[in-house]
Amino acid sequence: MTPTTILDGMTDADLRAALATAQKALIDLTVGAKPVSVAYTQGNGSRSVTYSKAEIPQINALILAIQAKLGISSGRRPIRFRF
Repeated sequence: MTPTTILDGMTDADLRAALATAQKALIDLTVGAKPVSVAYTQGNGSRSVTYSKAEIPQINALILAIQAKLGISSGRRPIRFRF
């Protein structure tokens, strides 16, 4: 069977490590701990990496996917009204 997501085939330990990394990245971006842009020079030229708040929805989606794979619920149930 072919893996259907990037998370398939990962062990629980790998998933938990990825979850911690994703959560840390989300916190860092949210509180402004990550620089918006980083540039550096290597022997073969200059490089730059840019982080932006636009990545927050993608990080949230990744966190939710990892939690679902691990069987971790969000802790909230849908609100249902009974009359």
